[in-house]
Amino acid sequence: MALKIDEKKQVITKFAREKGDTGSPEVQIALLSTKIAKLAEHLKEHKKDVHSRRGLLAMVAKRRRLLSYLQKKDEKRYKDLIKELGLNK
Repeated sequence: MALKIDEKKQVITKFAREKGDTGSPEVQIALLSTKIAKLAEHLKEHKKDVHSRRGLLAMVAKRRRLLSYLQKKDEKRYKDLIKELGLNK
């Protein structure tokens, strides 16, 4: 269920603020959103996979914290990212 290397590189290049950027909040949130989507698909098929569900909840919480941080730091970047990812907040 982990992201493949090429998927991860594609997300990083799309959301990076500058060349070589892998740690900005935008990149972290985008990677988490991709992982969350994949894990949600897995859980639709495997409804009793409680351990993965717990991991999903942890990822959602981490993404929420990162979004909150970005909103406090720079509202414009936050709104652009929300729009780009299609999150409703």
